Amino acid sequence: MKRQNQSSVAEFILLGFSNFPELQEKLFGIFLVIYLVTLIGNDIIIVVISLEQSLHGPMYLFLQNLSVVEVSFSAVIMPEMLAVLSTEKAAISFAGCFAQMYFILLFGRTECFLLGAMAYDRFAALCHPLSYPMIMNKRVFMKLVISSWALGFMVATLQTSWVFSFPSCGPNEINHLSCETPPVLELACADIFLFEIYAFTVTILIIMVPFLLILLSYIRILFAILKMPSTTGRQKAFSTCASHLTSVTLFYGTANTTYLQPKSSYSPETKKLMSLAYSLLTPLLNPLIYSLRNSEMKRALMKLWRRKMVLHIV
Repeated sequence: MKRQNQSSVAEFILLGFSNFPELQEKLFGIFLVIYLVTLIGNDIIIVVISLEQSLHGPMYLFLQNLSVVEVSFSAVIMPEMLAVLSTEKAAISFAGCFAQMYFILLFGRTECFLLGAMAYDRFAALCHPLSYPMIMNKRVFMKLVISSWALGFMVATLQTSWVFSFPSCGPNEINHLSCETPPVLELACADIFLFEIYAFTVTILIIMVPFLLILLSYIRILFAILKMPSTTGRQKAFSTCASHLTSVTLFYGTANTTYLQPKSSYSPETKKLMSLAYSLLTPLLNPLIYSLRNSEMKRALMKLWRRKMVLHIV
């Protein structure tokens, strides 16, 4: 087959599940519902926390930032994914593919850092409740949030620019649902050994290290929970932390598998399914896990709803 260099590539073709057209039709409807629920759920969290003064503590402001990341991540990846599923082969321009990879990395890496900051916040609140206001003051909170976004920007800028600096070999078909790094790299016809070392190192530092620190934080939190005198308090704290850890494990586990896996470990279809776990399920589950099971969030939501109804009646 004829080879073509990067300069001649004006667009890429995203194959999706084109080998299974019947599956694509079913997935389109399911993914569309998940996308809408994700947007609505996370938008509700953003609005409620913005309007309710009692939720302006670090825990909920971290959650608001996480919801902004989830909405943005879904908006970057889902419309194109739905377009891929609605046709046999969907075209995406070179610039569009570059932009999608950039924002996938930006929001994905920012979420890694935010989840780590949120685990530290819960650790400080449960293990050092008396000194928590000093540990997690406004200045520390702002530093953690700004650092999370800044590091996300840095990684996205470096990695995306590096990936698209490689000459691309034809055919220009990306056997995936979106322009993520691993499937795009498969088109490169240059030595990518240095990039693979960089990618492996960054993945360890950004995914594995924060995940291990989060696990250690939750182990300390677990011991703190067991020392609580109130049975009800222990159950509430354990339920909250268990749900947080479930979300964290789902996100870090599948992202780690996708970006650290050997090239020939899994079939392309298996890789697509694994990427859906963190690109589709995590943004959907986070509102349920972090907010809708939270009594303060539910009270704030009902309060705003009653206020709206009163204004509507008046």
